[in-house]
Amino acid sequence: MKKKAIVIGSGFAGMSSAAYLAQAGYEVEVLEMHDGPGGRGRQWVHEGYTFDLGPSFYWMPDVFETFFGHFGKKSSDYYELRRLDPSYSIYFEDGPMPIPAQMSEIEALFDRLEPGSAVRLRAFLKDAEYKYRVGIDDLVRKPSRSVLEFADVRILTGLLRMDLLRSIRSSIAKVVSHPKLRQLLEFPVLFLGATPSNTPALYSLMNYSDFAQGTWYPVGGMYSVVQGFYQLAQEQGVKFHFNQEVTGFAYEGKSISGVYVGNTLHTADVVVASADYAHVEQKLVKPEFRRYTANYWAKRKMAPSAFMYYLGLDTKLTGLEHHTLFFDADFDTHADAIYTNPRWPEKPLFYLSIASATDPSAAPEGKDALVILIPMATGLEDDDATRQRYLDMVAERMKAQIGMDIREHIVIQRSFAYRDFVKEYHAHRGNAYGLANTLDQTAILKPSLKGKLNNLYYAGQLTVPGPGVPPCIISGEVVAREITKEHPLV
Repeated sequence: MKKKAIVIGSGFAGMSSAAYLAQAGYEVEVLEMHDGPGGRGRQWVHEGYTFDLGPSFYWMPDVFETFFGHFGKKSSDYYELRRLDPSYSIYFEDGPMPIPAQMSEIEALFDRLEPGSAVRLRAFLKDAEYKYRVGIDDLVRKPSRSVLEFADVRILTGLLRMDLLRSIRSSIAKVVSHPKLRQLLEFPVLFLGATPSNTPALYSLMNYSDFAQGTWYPVGGMYSVVQGFYQLAQEQGVKFHFNQEVTGFAYEGKSISGVYVGNTLHTADVVVASADYAHVEQKLVKPEFRRYTANYWAKRKMAPSAFMYYLGLDTKLTGLEHHTLFFDADFDTHADAIYTNPRWPEKPLFYLSIASATDPSAAPEGKDALVILIPMATGLEDDDATRQRYLDMVAERMKAQIGMDIREHIVIQRSFAYRDFVKEYHAHRGNAYGLANTLDQTAILKPSLKGKLNNLYYAGQLTVPGPGVPPCIISGEVVAREITKEHPLV
């Protein structure tokens, strides 16, 4: 008789772990509180406009291909990818700086702004590629349950080149001095949830992925990737149950014997919680079976929350790329408002995503679907007046750069912020991205993927390897591998 695994949550980590476990021979059921798959990667379709509610950047394409490859598939079996060129654009106070897809053009951009810097960039990216290969293959795919996992000659040798004790800001300062180029190289760590001065130089691997692997768009949006994972998991035999919010557990000794959805009990031999780790442990698990205290969770350094606006416009935007970053304000001042002295930022940086610039199906003909994201400190209570104030702030900044007031063209509008992250995802302190990837929250210093109970495991952005879609995919793989070792079928 097969062993039964219950997976809580159908985000990327949950569907990844479910697919791997089903392939290994477990009977797998996924319980999802929403009405469809995706978790934070859900989609909103309204009056002909289509929006990805969560992730919108498709980076590290090799991680996706590795996932599908485990099942004898390719991403192209499920969705079409288009490489963006320019990859994205950055607006500074004096206007836009498009970032080309081709490395030769990137080097030309560097040399144009800072003569001679292309040679240093080339060396920087060569080192970043090494960090990427060793980091992804030897570090990120470790369960990080013991320091002994890293007692391997290749890993120990690699650690000497990983720059774990130096910040990425200091590393970048040796490559370029031009402020625009420094911000360009520092920008990817925003996805990791910490300032460049507090992020290990190891994460220059993100620069390698950015420049060498490129920025891609899955036709239909990131939700087409969700649908691909969903289809593949079903092909492996995974059963999904939607509108099923887990409310507690049944126990047998120091193990979970079942998962409650209201009064309904789903029996289980093993459980993977890919929902918010802190919520599951602090709200659903009995106190005596919790690995961490409430005080432990209160002291975690969180990646930012986010203010999100989903706007349907009755016209096309001009002068903006599919992905556009507004860096026309001081980076460190906004970072201080997020991490050091949490408050509403006075002049925030922000990000725009216009899927309809690449994919006409994302909006009615002649119109655009615009997503605005403003990184925010976690735990800031908001109200409708605050949401409107920040939309006005962003609109004024956009108007100054592109000469259009988007407020005159909004025909549908939806916002999503702190209270929505808490309500929709039980997000710890309303975070959007998980734990900050600081040195003291790396590898074995992150919350463990194994709970105190014998058969409870965790996957997703609050455990190893960390925040972001590719790490969450890997998280599902790592958890499934640990389960097959500790709860074998025979």
